[in-house]
Amino acid sequence: MLSQAEHDPLAAALCITPDAQLATKIKVALALQLAGLPRHELAAKALADWGGVFITESLEAGLNLVNRIAPEHLELAVAEPFGLLGKIRNAGAVFLGHNSPEPVGDYFAGPNHVLPTLGTARFSSALSVQSFCKKTSVIATPATFLAEHGSEDRPSGPSGRHWRPTPEAWNAA
Repeated sequence: MLSQAEHDPLAAALCITPDAQLATKIKVALALQLAGLPRHELAAKALADWGGVFITESLEAGLNLVNRIAPEHLELAVAEPFGLLGKIRNAGAVFLGHNSPEPVGDYFAGPNHVLPTLGTARFSSALSVQSFCKKTSVIATPATFLAEHGSEDRPSGPSGRHWRPTPEAWNAA
């Protein structure tokens, strides 16, 4: 949480856990370690404005909350993180287990670190080669398709005729 908080005063640093005792220990550890950070003022502002420790009823409820928040970075600091990975739908980068903290991704791991922020992981991915690939939709139907599913009774375009689906075609879809 501290490595995220010291990035930016607007950085969100959250912990989601079903364990109330762990939540208390995390709050104490944050307070103790914050004072020793070279950028403690910046991290303190981020934690005060955008930080928090959430206690959920269950791990499943915590995962649901994670998917709603859609964090830029997610550390699955649990004993069996690979078993939970398939339940994560919305995160920019996922760090698995106690030996994969977020700074590993910042400085050592190698994947691109331009990640979706502010919850945009719900509909966006990390920057990759695919981000620079242009994609085109290609549509082809057999000649019988228009005869079976459409009509040409609406004027439009230079030919004066425009195909549109019949009500039956809409109902079949």
